[in-house]
Amino acid sequence: MTNYYYSENPDVVHEKKDWSFTLRGHEFHFVTDNGVFSKRTVDFGTRTLLEAFSFTDLPAGDLLDVGAGYGPIGLALAKEAPERQVDLVDVNELALSLARENAANNHVANVAIFTSDQYAAVEKQYAAILSNPSVRAGKQVVTGILVGAKDHLLPGGTLTIVLQKKQGAPSAQKTMQETFGNATIVKKNKGYYIIQSVKQV
Repeated sequence: MTNYYYSENPDVVHEKKDWSFTLRGHEFHFVTDNGVFSKRTVDFGTRTLLEAFSFTDLPAGDLLDVGAGYGPIGLALAKEAPERQVDLVDVNELALSLARENAANNHVANVAIFTSDQYAAVEKQYAAILSNPSVRAGKQVVTGILVGAKDHLLPGGTLTIVLQKKQGAPSAQKTMQETFGNATIVKKNKGYYIIQSVKQV
C-alpha cells in the first residue's frame, strides 16, 4: 500500500524523469519520479482544469492547490499571478520535494509547499482552492476536500475541481451543491468535468 502516490512516503525505486510542458502560456521544466501521479506528462484532467480556471471575479487573496503532487496546477497559477501566493499541499512527501524542486527550477518564488492531509495543516482562507483529487484515495478523501474547502475560502472565493464522470463527478457536484448552495459545471471534455462552487458573500 505504501507505493501509492496518495501515501505519505511511497516505497519506490527512484527513476527521475525530466521533461517540459506548456501550461497557461508558460513553458515549465518538470522533474518527476516513480511514486507520483502522472509522472510522464501533465495529465489530461489537470490540463482541462487549468484551461477552465479564470482569475476573473476572484477576490484578492492567496490560492491553494490541494493534492498538488509535483506541482503543475499550483506552479502554473503562481507563475501567472506573481502578486498572489499559492500554497501547495499533499500527503506525499516525495511529491512535495519534487514540487519544491520544480518551483526552484522554474523560478516560481511566490509559493509555500507543505505537508497537509487535506486541510489539517491549512490555517487561512483563500481566494480560490483547486484540486484534482485522488479518486484512488477513496470517496471519503474526495468528499473531505470538497466539504472542507468552504471553511478555507474567503467570501466570493471559489472551489474548482476536476473529476471524470465515471469516477463520480455527478456525485461530487451534488456534494458541492449541498455544501455551497451552488455548483456549476464550467467545462466538460472527454468525460472530465470541471465543477466550481462559489462561497456566498
